[in-house]
This record gives sequence, structure tokens and C-alpha cells, in this order.
Amino acid sequence: MSVLDMANALLASGMWHTGLAVVKGLRNGAVYGAKIRFPHALVMTFLFHEGSLRDKIRFILRATYMHSRNLASFVFIYKLLMALQSWASGEQAQWHSLLAAFIGGYFIFGENNKINQQINLYLLSRILMALCKVGAEEGVIPAPRHDPFPLFGALVWAIVLWLFEHHRASLQPSLRSSMTYLYKDSDVFDSLRNFLLYNRA
Repeated sequence: MSVLDMANALLASGMWHTGLAVVKGLRNGAVYGAKIRFPHALVMTFLFHEGSLRDKIRFILRATYMHSRNLASFVFIYKLLMALQSWASGEQAQWHSLLAAFIGGYFIFGENNKINQQINLYLLSRILMALCKVGAEEGVIPAPRHDPFPLFGALVWAIVLWLFEHHRASLQPSLRSSMTYLYKDSDVFDSLRNFLLYNRA
């Protein structure tokens, strides 16, 4: 029996499943983080970042590594703490996920940097929507009679454009760059070259 066959037999047997699931969580976090960050960093860097090609490549790889490392570390910590709590109490309680994620979030996503800001703000928008749905389902808040999404969209865009026009420095640099490209660079042109072909000639 080869080493590969022995490894496959072990994985299929269910032995040490909990510990191996923690290791696979580490692997999946690293892979998913790289898949998500690399194309985003590639596009945003070549659209908005100044510097040499080497600097741009270095920035892309650094951002991809940081996102991949952070997500892998968080998944590892979360699954490990969930397993330990389940082992200690003999069952899994709802508060276990809160505690495990709180600890992982504090140590991994608590560092204030650009990557963590983007991830945390992305999650914040998703959990606010999810909490509204849960609140309506549980009867904590009244269920809307009409689709609230048009009003939600209107408020989001009204607030972000007000901030951009009057408190621009408060916005994240990447959002500020995107909005400058859309709303301010479009004011600047003096020929067909920088009107249609290029943003800045």
C-alpha cells in the first residue's frame, strides 16, 4: 500500500475528522482569500495606482498574501475554538460560534489596515441585511409591506455622494479614487483624446 493510498484511507475512515477539518479550513481560507483578492487587487492596481510595473506587481502580491493569510488564520482559529468548546461541553451551543468568531475577529481582523477594513465593511453590510430579515421573521421588527430595497438604494447613494461632495476626506481612499474618476475626472476635457479615448491625456 502506497503512502497516497494510506493517506486516502485515513481521510475516508473518519478518524481525527475534527482535527483534519480544522486543517482543511486553514487550506480553504488560504485558497478562497487568494481567489477573491488577486483579481480585485489586479484590476484596482492597474486602474488607479501609480508606480512602476514592479511596484504594482509587488502591491498585488502583498494584498493577495495578506487577505489569504488572514482568512486562513481566522478559519483555523474559529474551527479550532468551535471544536474545543464542543469537546469541553459535549454539545454545540449557539453562543459557541459568537465566542469563537469574536476571538478570531479580534486577533485577525482587528488590525486596522486596508484589507481588513474592506473585509469588515463588506461583512457589516451583509449582516445588517441579514439581521433585518431575522428580526422580521422573529417578529422583533414589523415585516415591510412593500419592498424596502428602492428606499435603501436611494439612501445609500444619497449619503455617499453627499459625503463625497462635502466630506471627501472621510471616505476610504479606494472609494474616493473610484468616485473621483466617475464624478470629477469627467469634468476635465479639451479634445476628443481626453473626452473619449483617455481619461487624462
